[in-house]
This record gives sequence, structure tokens and C-alpha cells, in this order.
Amino acid sequence: MKGMASALLFLATVLLLISTFHPKVIAVEELSKVKLNSRILQDSIVKQVNENPKAGWEADLNPRFSNYSVGEFKHLLGVKPTPQTELLGIPVITYDKSLKLPANFDARTAWPQCSTIGRILDQGHCGSCWAFGAVESLSDRFCIHFGMNISLSVNDLLACCGFLCGSGCDGGYPISAWRYFKRRGVVTEECDPYFDDIGCSHPGCEPGYPTPKCVKKCVKGNQLWRQSKHYSVSTYRINSDPADIMAEVYKNGPVEVSFTVYEDFAHYKSGVYKYVTGGVMGGHAVKLIGWGTSDDGEDYWLLANQWNRGWGDDGYFKIRRGTDECGIESDVVAGLPSTKNLVREVADMGTLEDASF
Repeated sequence: MKGMASALLFLATVLLLISTFHPKVIAVEELSKVKLNSRILQDSIVKQVNENPKAGWEADLNPRFSNYSVGEFKHLLGVKPTPQTELLGIPVITYDKSLKLPANFDARTAWPQCSTIGRILDQGHCGSCWAFGAVESLSDRFCIHFGMNISLSVNDLLACCGFLCGSGCDGGYPISAWRYFKRRGVVTEECDPYFDDIGCSHPGCEPGYPTPKCVKKCVKGNQLWRQSKHYSVSTYRINSDPADIMAEVYKNGPVEVSFTVYEDFAHYKSGVYKYVTGGVMGGHAVKLIGWGTSDDGEDYWLLANQWNRGWGDDGYFKIRRGTDECGIESDVVAGLPSTKNLVREVADMGTLEDASF
């Protein structure tokens, strides 16, 4: 009996630890057909935000979603609530609070030699945000840590991770994307370009494309799939304390974050976003690249979205920092790039002495 009591106490402790760090991307209730077929952009939401003196941000009818229904918009929000079993064994990183951090930080100016940090991409018709946020952050980190300006392939992760990452264009788990980098690696964009090259410039962005098939062959015949793989050496989560998130970005580069999206977020144009109005649409993943404080004294995070430059502030947005707005601080994931498979590539660049094994 004593042994069983100890075992139950241990299990309860483990479950408590898991729940402490459980992501806040919440499950979405089923919407009616009428609601799903209605337009996502609404003049009433723009009016409600822009006439609210406490909103802190400006809303607009973003051209990116000019022909979108609520259902089509929801399809882009591809972060599924992470099963607690996926978090077992994943370390949670914290930092010494004595680390001095700047009041403002922007990874684009901190590492100006890394062109990928300032790229705004387009996930097109697919609920692949979970893959974009991961691949973009790892690409940036290869430049920051190894001086390599490379763009890694969202398509590889989206098509080849399979059920271990979720459901491809119908959503996935950011932490599983980073596990894939460590286990299988990811090829370059040049080897395996994103399948939806049309983007969303055409009306409606329909039909939503199915998940591409995993081919494991570079589009250029002179490139080998296996040799094009780039790996991470670790997979971890960052503690939800803003100081820990800031320290991670400051030391290692951009991270992937997930948060809950409401209807009003589709209308974001500028300023520091915080929820004002509308129902829950789903979970979304993006790349966090910095922080600062607005002229109005509002602390914010700076993030790069993948809805092209026709949405938001030239593709970027700011969201309130320090209050876990929409769960933005509760599910931060990353990993460090690995030198595995890079000997030939780094040697070709003449920087072998800079690589650490």
C-alpha cells in the first residue's frame, strides 16, 4: 500500500508539472454554417476597435482577406491544442534574471547579415502556420550561429513529418516540428520549394489545397535530398516568464510562438494588439523577433506573420507583452541548429573553423 501511495503521489506531481506548462491554445467550438460562410472582415469590428480609446491598435479591412469567409480564415489557423503526452521529456528553459536585457530589441537589426529574419512569407491556402513558424526560426538560427544564410523547406516538414506532426494542411503541433528537425532534419527551400506558389493574391483563395505528398527528392537533379538535410541539436520550450522569452531571443535568435486568434485579429493594421471583440477562430503560430514599448507606454512583442505583406503592418504585428495576451507567452518553442551534415557545406563556404562540433 505504501508503494502504491508513493507511485500515486509521483504521478500526481508529474501531471501537475505538465499542467503548469500546458499551452493555452484552446480548442475551438463548432460554428454554424451561416457563420462559417459569412465574411471574416466586418465594418462593425473595424468601427468597434477604432472607436475604443483603450484598444491601443488600429483595425482595417486588410486586402489579404478581402474575399475570405470565416471558414476559409479558420483553415489558416493550423495550431492544434498540444496533447500533454507530446510535452513529456521536453525541457523548459529558464534564464538567470540578472541577465541585462535591452528595453527594445529587433532581431533584424541585431543580426543585419541574416536576410531570412526580415522575410515575410505566405502560407497560401494551407493551415501550415505550425510549420512556417518553426522553419523560419530555425533558418534564422543557422545564420545567427553558423553564418549561413539559408532558407529551409516548409514543404519537407509539412509533407514528410506525417501524423507525428498532426494533419499537415489541416494543422499540426509546433513542438513536433522541432522534434522532426532533430530526428529527420529538414532540406532547403531550393531542394523542396513550398507547394503553393500561387499564394493568396487571387480572390477567395479557394479551394484549400490538400497536404502535399512526401517525395524525398530535390527538384534539381544535381542536389541530393539526404545531403540537403539540416538538423537541430535540441528541442525545448521556453518558460512563460517574459524575461525568459526575451533572454532566449536575445541570445539565440527568433522563436516560434503559438496563440489564440479571435475575429478582430484578422483586422489588425498597426499598434499593439490586444483582444477587443469577436469569437475564437483557432490557434496560430508565428515567429517572435523582438520586443519594445510603444509611445503610449504599452510593452509589446514584435512578430513576423506569414500572411504576406498585404496584412497588418507590412506583414508584421505587435501584441501586448507581459500579460500572456491570447496565450502568446504560454507556448514558446525552439531548438539550436546542429553542425550535423554541414562539414562539406561549411567547408565550401570557407568557414570550417567557425563551426563547433
